[in-house]
Amino acid sequence: MAKKERPIVLYPAYFDLGRSRADGRRVAKRWAVESPTAEEVMTAAKALGLEPQLDAEKAFPTSHWRHEGRVLVRADYFKTSVLQKVAERIKKARSG
Repeated sequence: MAKKERPIVLYPAYFDLGRSRADGRRVAKRWAVESPTAEEVMTAAKALGLEPQLDAEKAFPTSHWRHEGRVLVRADYFKTSVLQKVAERIKKARSG
């Protein structure tokens, strides 16, 4: 499968304030939130027009016993910029 065709995978752990960077958080603490859900990630991705798909039974590899789900998105951007935009959207949705 060509790289362009592969979706970007977003786990809720990437946005979790309770995790360290070593434990899987991928965004800055100022954009992280407490215990994000895959549904929140999906809602934020949908609001950004990223055509998200929810895999509810999937687990983050380092915490494979917690089936928190994941979201697959299609984007023409780098993964880091997608993570930041989704994190900002989740934070905004929670605060207001």
